[in-house]
This record gives sequence, C-alpha cells and structure tokens, in this order.
Amino acid sequence: MPVSKEPSVHQLRLFLTLSEELHFGRAAARLFITQPALSQQIRELEKRLGVRVVERTSRTLTLTEAGQVLLPEARAAVAAVDRLRRVADAQLRQVSGRLVVGTMGAEASMAHTRAVLSLLQDRHPETTVRLVNLAFGDHLAALAQQEVDVVFVRPPVTDDIELHHLASEPRVACLSVGHPLATLPRLTLAQLSGVPVVDMPEQVPRLWWDFWAVDPRPDGSRVHYGPVVTDMESLLHTVAAGEAMCFLPKAAREYFPRAGIRYIDVVDLTPSTSALAWLRRRRSEATIRAIRHAAQEATSRGYSEAI
Repeated sequence: MPVSKEPSVHQLRLFLTLSEELHFGRAAARLFITQPALSQQIRELEKRLGVRVVERTSRTLTLTEAGQVLLPEARAAVAAVDRLRRVADAQLRQVSGRLVVGTMGAEASMAHTRAVLSLLQDRHPETTVRLVNLAFGDHLAALAQQEVDVVFVRPPVTDDIELHHLASEPRVACLSVGHPLATLPRLTLAQLSGVPVVDMPEQVPRLWWDFWAVDPRPDGSRVHYGPVVTDMESLLHTVAAGEAMCFLPKAAREYFPRAGIRYIDVVDLTPSTSALAWLRRRRSEATIRAIRHAAQEATSRGYSEAI
C-alpha cells in the first residue's frame, strides 16, 4: 500500500474516535456523519499512511498492530494542532484587542468582578470583552489551554498561574435538609467527619478540590468522597438528594437558594478568596496587562465605589 500524501487532521480525529468506539456505527453517530462516509475516510487515511490501521470483520473491529503503534502518535498530532489553534486564537485576541474572560458559579455577579470589568471598559473602551461561564472541570483547564485569557477564580491554583486577590469571605457547609446535622445552627469540622463530600472530574487539579473539600481534615483524617459533579446545578442536586455534602462560599446562600438544601456556618473553617487569574507567561500581553491594572485599581478604590 504505497504512501500518497500526509493524512489530514480531520482524518486523524476520525481515527481517534473510531479507536475508542471500535464500531463504525457508534463512531459515526458520535461524529454526526454517516457510517459510509466514516468508512471512506478511514480507507483514505490508510491509503495516505500506507498501512492498515483497523481490521474489519463481519462482527468485530480491532486495531491492527500498525494502528496500535500509530494511535499515540495520532493523539499527539491532534493535540499539537489543537494547541497551535489555541495559541493562534490568543494571539489574534491580543492583536485585535479582544479579551475572553472566564467565570464560574456566581463569580460574574460578584461586586468585585463587576467593578474590575467596569473599570476595564472605562479605561480601555476599545477592548471587546466576552464572558464565558465555565464548569468545574473547565475553569483552570480553559486558562491553561488559552481558551480564556483570564478567569475569576476561587484559589488555590497551580504554579503556572498568577493571581490578584480581590476579596475574601467565609465558607459554609451545604447539606441536605434531611441530614441530621442540618438542624444545627452552626457546625464544626469534627461534626462533619465521615460525611461524604461531592467529588470533581479527574481533570480538576487536586490541590484545588482538596482545599474546598478540606482534605485532609485538621485531625489528619481523609475525606470520603461521593458522586462526581461537573457544575453547580449537578452539585446542588446531589446535595439535595442527600448523596453528599460540600463547602461553598457564604455568598451561595444568596445566589443559590434551593429547596432541599441548607447552608450552615462552620466555626473552624478557613475562609475562601476570590481572585483574577492569568497564565504567568502571558502577564505582559496588552489586554491581560490592562485587566490586571483594572483589578489593582478596583481593589484600591473599593468595589462599591468602582462600579
């Protein structure tokens, strides 16, 4: 099978999906294309590579030895192109004066967030700002992958990220109203020992969720985790169902009131902070520098005054 030319990135993406499903019908459904079209593209990929990557029978589909060897290379190639696209998009935003700002939960509604964005628009009216609401599993990954330029976060964060701290507030326990502890006016961490805590997707940095789960507890004990949640709504649903608890900023009382949930003060729980975050290596880019300065000015002026 002679090699004619290089495979396309599109064909490599199709191959990756097919390698996960090992079924043309299921892979085609995931890709929103017809099964014959997928089969044709895989044949074209094999022609371009000069080797067969899948073995087809009437009942099964398996990767050939060559397909297994080429699979990690295909993943690396697609990841490299995705990374190139993200960096190019970030450069385009920088040149054109566009800023993509990530937020999570109720951060977009907080006084400090509104103050920073208001000052940014006052000082740099030529800058176009787009807000993107991010899920738990996305908020730091989107920053690392340059899908957003900055993000309003609740630390801690990884070492490649710089922060400007904006505000702090207590954390509270979020429990189902049916839980025996939900009748108490306040709690201690010791009283919550053994109560399962909701967990996060694996792409979420563990140091971030360890802080929010208070794991380990002050006595050294480790937390028992319950179901994985991906966003605020799934978190609140899981808590209301009595499957697990969590700790949230005190503002959750105002922004996320829900039937079936009670927020309770925890007397020995350290507070949380809000911050503006950006990648350390991008701190000098014009639009990021502009919002950093707006955050510094908003902090010095006070947020109610800056809005």
